[in-house]
Amino acid sequence: MKILGNEIKPGMIIEHKNDLWSVLKTQHVKPGKGGAFNQVELKSMKKGTKLNERFRSSDTVERTILDDKKFNFLYEDEKNCHFMDQTNFEQIQVNKSLLGEKSKLLKENMEVNVQFYDDQLLSVDLPTSVELKIESTEVAIKGQTASSSYKPATLENGIKIMVPPFINSDDKIVLDTRTLEYIKKLNK
Repeated sequence: MKILGNEIKPGMIIEHKNDLWSVLKTQHVKPGKGGAFNQVELKSMKKGTKLNERFRSSDTVERTILDDKKFNFLYEDEKNCHFMDQTNFEQIQVNKSLLGEKSKLLKENMEVNVQFYDDQLLSVDLPTSVELKIESTEVAIKGQTASSSYKPATLENGIKIMVPPFINSDDKIVLDTRTLEYIKKLNK
């Protein structure tokens, strides 16, 4: 579906320079001289590279619609994570390199959103937050909280994050899966 350059918004997927690009940021610029344009920051869905591009309002680009399917996480082996389609029970395997550190956040039966383009797997989106237990963290020193300080902590899955000083070992927390940042402490 063709759209104009000034209609590009963050979150869209566009086809540009023989690749699929995810739109990260847009900024409408109207310089003193010349016509207005849309400054767009793009990230390649296949290669992971970034690109800054200018699109004039008269330019047209192809907006791509991806196929989203819900899958459940089954298990992982040395190289792959295995998922099952909830509707037809087909199983797929995804290389851990595509997920990166987020593969450590997967738990059995976790529902994920998998995006396909022409039957080619592009990305796996985890739920926006997960509950995890703090394996270990340093003890906060009294009087050290003059500014909003954070301390290092290791989660049950081995991921290291920064947490507020009131978080202790064995506490349960909620973690943002997109940024791998602490959200809140859960009551026991």
